[in-house]
Amino acid sequence: MLVANRGEIALRIIRACREEGLESVAVYSEADARSSHVAAADAAVPVGPPPAAESYLNINRLLEAARSSGADAIHPGYGFLAERAEFADAVAEAGLVFIGPPADAIRAMGEKTTARRRMRASGVTVVPGTTEPVADADEAARTASDIGYPVLLKAVAGGGGKGMRRVDAEREVRAAFQQASSEALKSFGNGDVYIERFVERPRHVEIQVLADRHGTTVHFGERECSVQRRYQKLIEEAPSPVVDQELREGMGAAAVRAAEAVGYVGAGTVEFLLEPNREFYFLEMNTRIQVEHPITELVYGVDLVRQQLRIAAGARIDRTDVPERPHGHTIECRITAEDPFDGFLPSTGAVRYLNVPTGPGVRWDGGIAAGESVGLFYDPLLAKLIVWGETRPAAMSRMRRALDELMIVGVATSQPFHRRVLNHKPFLDGDYDIGYVETHADSLLSAEEPLEDLERIAVAAALAEHERRHAAVPVRLHDAQCDGSTDSAWLRAARRDGRR
Repeated sequence: MLVANRGEIALRIIRACREEGLESVAVYSEADARSSHVAAADAAVPVGPPPAAESYLNINRLLEAARSSGADAIHPGYGFLAERAEFADAVAEAGLVFIGPPADAIRAMGEKTTARRRMRASGVTVVPGTTEPVADADEAARTASDIGYPVLLKAVAGGGGKGMRRVDAEREVRAAFQQASSEALKSFGNGDVYIERFVERPRHVEIQVLADRHGTTVHFGERECSVQRRYQKLIEEAPSPVVDQELREGMGAAAVRAAEAVGYVGAGTVEFLLEPNREFYFLEMNTRIQVEHPITELVYGVDLVRQQLRIAAGARIDRTDVPERPHGHTIECRITAEDPFDGFLPSTGAVRYLNVPTGPGVRWDGGIAAGESVGLFYDPLLAKLIVWGETRPAAMSRMRRALDELMIVGVATSQPFHRRVLNHKPFLDGDYDIGYVETHADSLLSAEEPLEDLERIAVAAALAEHERRHAAVPVRLHDAQCDGSTDSAWLRAARRDGRR
């Protein structure tokens, strides 16, 4: 199977292939020739220069890599081409298996206005607003007045917060429309935007669904994703601190209806806005594996990537294998190469030292190793730090310990931000919504580093320098009967054992 991606998700898929007995093929740009996912795969094929448009987004090169390596299937991971219907079509036309939903399902959910129409028809509640793009700024102003301010202008195509603008008054409509449309055109090749009511103080809660090719669709509960900045998720947890079993079943049933409405197959996520009064609205569906899928895996005891592979091979889902309730609590911190105290600006350079947290209940889904470089060509996500605990307070305590153990030297990362959140009372109390980071920016994003963070940085820098100097001096370990060879005592002992 060819993995049409890079970084931590490529490594995640390669490991799942190995456990399923499948040979994996990595692809890489010139910038990623020495990356961890390349070393981990059974085979690797270069696909072009560093810019994604010339490598990871080049469909023809990816298909040629699949043909030359003898791959039978392609897994797109997330990002890049994962939600491009034309890629799913091209894979099928090449006689290969696409590890994901049918292209028609991707199209149906990929265009937001089409998805809203389909959801309404299937009985899934959507945020009040338009189900067609607005033609121009004048129509946008009239529509916004009818809906009532504040409203959101949103790109019909794409996601990730691009092509999205909040509008609080009519005087802001024209500029917001031009900005949203221009950004959407640049990001997705489609400048169409639609309008929906701005929901005040909602939580972003999503439901994991899994569907086979035989008509069975199930859900694996919710993930709380409200800690975000500019619609980009930063921390996720499962279960949500405000979702009880009754609400979980209601949201889960709506998510299953949404998936079935478009003939979905594989792993997908239905996202909702949850109001304080427990009303929830369909937001969108991500037709791929999510970045935050590990937290669902830990509380439901399921391997979602292996399930993707099995479903693509024709396996059936056994409903009796789906737990009714989550067990314990999980949290995920996205470790990115960004400076949280300088507007989350990307950070580049070589990772000089890396100490990965370990111990009970700690999982590290990383895509970077010491000695590798971080550039500006791709998403700044370096790794995901995930913990599990019997209770939410236990998981919080474990995450604080894991963040204390984590050391990365060479690039600025989001780690200090996560440390602050995990010691912030509103978050610990579960009292937050999608405006949490902006509301508490003074305490979470101020540039003044706590003394303990400065001490940790100094210690990590010293360790990195020690390792650099140590690596520069060849060390030879010999046994008591050294004969002058450059073999270590361990190697010579192993050879003696072999002769015996």
